[in-house]
Amino acid sequence: MQLRIYASTFLLFLAGCGIGTERKTPEELKAEKLQQEKASLTGDVQQQRAEIEQLRAQVRELSALKDKQANPYELTTLRIAKISNFFDKDRDGVQEKLVVYIQPVDTEGDIVKAAGTADVQLWNLNNPSGQALLGQWKVEPAELRKLWFDSLTTTGYRLIFDRPEAVGVFSSPLTIKVTFTDYLTGESFRAQQVIEPKLD
Repeated sequence: MQLRIYASTFLLFLAGCGIGTERKTPEELKAEKLQQEKASLTGDVQQQRAEIEQLRAQVRELSALKDKQANPYELTTLRIAKISNFFDKDRDGVQEKLVVYIQPVDTEGDIVKAAGTADVQLWNLNNPSGQALLGQWKVEPAELRKLWFDSLTTTGYRLIFDRPEAVGVFSSPLTIKVTFTDYLTGESFRAQQVIEPKLD
C-alpha cells in the first residue's frame, strides 16, 4: 500500500516538474509569436499584391477603351437646314419665334444625334454701321438631347428661340451662325445660313 502511495506521489512530482510534458521557454514562445505575425503579414502582402494587379488590369482595360475612342460616330461637318427661319407659332400674324434646325454630319454623310453644345447667333451683316449682332443663345447638352426632330421634311436638332427685340421689322436677309461643340471629343464645328423674309 505504501509502495502505491510513493509511486503516485512520484508521478505527481514528475508532472509538477514538467517532466513528460512539453514546456516552452519564453524565447520559444516569443519566436512562435513572431512566426505567426510574419505569416499574417505575408498574407496581407499577398492580398495587397492581388488587389494591385486587379487595379492594373482595370487601368489597362480603360486605357484600351480610350485608345479605341468608344465613339459611335465621327463628325466631319455641321449643317443648318434651309427651312430655318422665323415662324408664326401661334398664328396671330406675328413671326415671334426663330426656329433653327442644325444637323451634325458624320464621315458617312449621315445626320447623327451627336451629344454637344450649340451656340447660336443671329446677325445682320448688311448693317455694319448699326447693331450687327441681334441675338445669341447657348443650348447645353442636357437640353439639346431633348430637341431632336425627325420628320419627312428634315432631321436634326430643332432649336426654338424668342424673336430678339433688336430684329425690329424683318425686311432684309439675316444670317444665322451656329457653333456645335462635340461633347465626346471637344471638337467644334461651325456653319452659317442666310434667312430671307417670308410670309407664313
